Amino acid sequence: MLGSYLPLLLLFALAGAFALGSVTVAPYVGPRRYNRAKLDSYECGIEPSPQPVVGGGRMPVAYYLTAMLFILFDIEMVFLYPFAVNADALGLFGLVEIVLFIVTVGFAYTYVWRRGGLDWN
Repeated sequence: MLGSYLPLLLLFALAGAFALGSVTVAPYVGPRRYNRAKLDSYECGIEPSPQPVVGGGRMPVAYYLTAMLFILFDIEMVFLYPFAVNADALGLFGLVEIVLFIVTVGFAYTYVWRRGGLDWN
C-alpha cells in the first residue's frame, strides 16, 4: 500500500542529499579571494552609505507594513481560485465555506483599515 509513495520518498531523499551536499562541499570548492568590496553590503550598484540618499533618515515602517499587508491579502485571495475551478462540484457546502472565508478576510481587512494600516502618511 505504501509502495506508491516510494518515488516521492526517493525524491525527498535526493533533494535532502543535494542540499546537504551543496552546503558541505561549497566551502571547499568555492573561491577564497576575499577583498573589501566583496565583504561590503550591496545596495543596487551604488556605494553603501550609513544614511539613505533621499530623506536623510530611516526607511518608513509604513512601507514594510503595506508590503506585508499586500502579501497577506494577496495570498488569502489565491485560496479563492480552487473554489472558482470546482464551484459546481462543491455545491452548497462549498458556497457556504467560501462565503465564510470571504467574511473572515473582510473582517481582517476592515480591522486593518480602521487601525490605520492602509493610511500612507
